[in-house]
Amino acid sequence: MGHGVAVFDVGKTNVKLIVFDREGNVLAERSQPNGSLPPDARWPYLRLDTERAWAFLLAALKDIGRAVPIAALSISAHGAAGALVTEDGLAAPPVDYEFDGFDGIDADYDAIRPSFEECLSPRLPRGLNLGRQIFFVERACPRAFASARAFLAYPQYWSWRLSGVMATEATALGAHTDLWRPNEGRLSSLVERAGWSGLFPPPRKAWETLGPLTAEVAAATGLPAGVRVICGAHDSNASLVPHLAARTDPFTVVSTGTWVIIMAVGGTGKLDPRADMLANVDVLGRPAPTARLMGGREFAAIAGERPAEAREPDVAAIVAAGILAMPSFSDQGGPFAGRKGWIEGAEPATPAARAALATLYCALMTAHALERLDAPGDIIVEGGFNRTPAFSGLLAALTPGRTVLVAPASGAAEGAAMLALWGEPHAPPKCARATPWDVPGLAGYAERWRRGLSRSAPA
Repeated sequence: MGHGVAVFDVGKTNVKLIVFDREGNVLAERSQPNGSLPPDARWPYLRLDTERAWAFLLAALKDIGRAVPIAALSISAHGAAGALVTEDGLAAPPVDYEFDGFDGIDADYDAIRPSFEECLSPRLPRGLNLGRQIFFVERACPRAFASARAFLAYPQYWSWRLSGVMATEATALGAHTDLWRPNEGRLSSLVERAGWSGLFPPPRKAWETLGPLTAEVAAATGLPAGVRVICGAHDSNASLVPHLAARTDPFTVVSTGTWVIIMAVGGTGKLDPRADMLANVDVLGRPAPTARLMGGREFAAIAGERPAEAREPDVAAIVAAGILAMPSFSDQGGPFAGRKGWIEGAEPATPAARAALATLYCALMTAHALERLDAPGDIIVEGGFNRTPAFSGLLAALTPGRTVLVAPASGAAEGAAMLALWGEPHAPPKCARATPWDVPGLAGYAERWRRGLSRSAPA
């Protein structure tokens, strides 16, 4: 059997299969867009399209496995997702956290959800608290709920489908779910009050091998039956793994994609639940102070779905013109989620100008969140915003005196691959220091933006 580690990386926007060698080099990669299914007569909620993602995974494993030997399979998956399952399939499809039909149960749910002090999770919009999703399905689909044998967070749903072994894991249940006590490392009082304790399988570490591939998966993919299946982790917490292995001093990771997740490892700042600040849980079970904003979605709202690349002269032109993007451009999270965003000044006229404004906005919002979180140490940027130097260059310029590092593009997937080799020595991630962009007038522009945070959108 070979030594490659395949990672099924389940993001909200895309699903990927990436195969790494033992040194962390990418050997092969496949991807496709992820998607959801609309409510229908049987399932009255927006739900994740698990079968399309599963078909992709099997086909990609079969395709890549012909050329690249695979020894283990690990999982990195987005948060606020999980599945009620029977012994051999879904009891009910996973709720898409962007579903907005929870109004009918919110009052009852709020009456039993834990305090912030217990679960370190604020009350978030839509289905971003995973406990609200379970509560909803129990009431909207009682027969399906009654048939459930277990509830699996999303990374462990996929590892169960691959191995047949059910598990509960801390990074997935510790990601603003209302289901976990981060300071105690155990299920929350919500689980007890709702009578759900029997739905949660025994806890396992993210790096544990749950078992080999099932015979059915091995036959469908042509992979050897002895390929190990790793328990897996929540994607933002997987992105911490390479740095946890290499660093002892406090540091901060800015994980970028659909969401910008800012995790202050070793941080001691006070969390403000009103500003979408919470605690994630790292793979070692330790709370990590966290701030969030829906940066990728907000970037697209300002720049458009097919943005140009923002270059330094484009940014300088926006700053010189004094055009500001003021929060917020998403209602699903971040420190200003309850406010409607607006553009102050002339609307940018070209794709490059819109991309420049969007990048400025995301960098300003991230710098604001870093300050609110009192995030310590080096700032390590990983994920989709590293496709161009614009975001990291602006963030470095907006955080003078700090070291901003650009991590390899596959941070979460690389971290998930490292879980399969837990305990083995690893070279530190190959991070490059970001060069601050020298944009004339940026400091004054940022100050104007910060002063504008006290204002609401014009009528």
